[in-house]
Amino acid sequence: MRNYSAIACVLFIITSAAFGSGHMISRRAANDVSADTDPNSAFWRGMPAIFLENDNFGNKTEEFRTQIRSRWTKKNLYFLFICPYRQLHLKPNPQTGAETQGLWNWDVAEVFIGSNFANIRKYREFEISPQGEWTDLDINLDAPNHEDGWVWNSGFEVSARIDPVAQRWYGFMRIPYSAVDSRSASAGNLLRVNFFLSEGSRPTHFSIVWQPTHESTFHVPQVFGTLQLAR
Repeated sequence: MRNYSAIACVLFIITSAAFGSGHMISRRAANDVSADTDPNSAFWRGMPAIFLENDNFGNKTEEFRTQIRSRWTKKNLYFLFICPYRQLHLKPNPQTGAETQGLWNWDVAEVFIGSNFANIRKYREFEISPQGEWTDLDINLDAPNHEDGWVWNSGFEVSARIDPVAQRWYGFMRIPYSAVDSRSASAGNLLRVNFFLSEGSRPTHFSIVWQPTHESTFHVPQVFGTLQLAR
């Protein structure tokens, strides 16, 4: 056991040096749930959280400090987004029964996640809007038109609600674990991950990120942090 712990520690140090400095814990859940956007529910209460509080270039954006929690089961990986807002920029006539291409042009919360440590330019992208719209993409940055990955379908489920009094919106994702990792879900599994929030319309648009990319684009996999499945 001591040898295993030492190896795990070394691997974590190497991984942190190779990618972003951020590390997130996803706690195992006994049962799967659907559409749970309540941070005080039995499913989400007390779970470890990370916070998005910088723009792409590392400047503080405390007004939009976004909280994210994660859980997992043998079948699914879950995320809860708690997103402050000043003024929502929403797509007119939202359609939640089918994928919304170009959803990233409006207010969204996003997770970029991958398990391929050999080729970090391949990963999956998942987005949710405050209205419950969604899109998922299979990203390969070496493909001639990597945006074509939007035709991929993960089968993930989303739910969202807006609290206009608190000026927060809540987003729930349930992603089939097989959509992000070829391994079975198991405590100790390590994934590469980054999170993003887009808020407001231009010229008062804000991008809030977990691990700053130091570029205008979110697609900078070398800065991704890590997410670890834990008991």
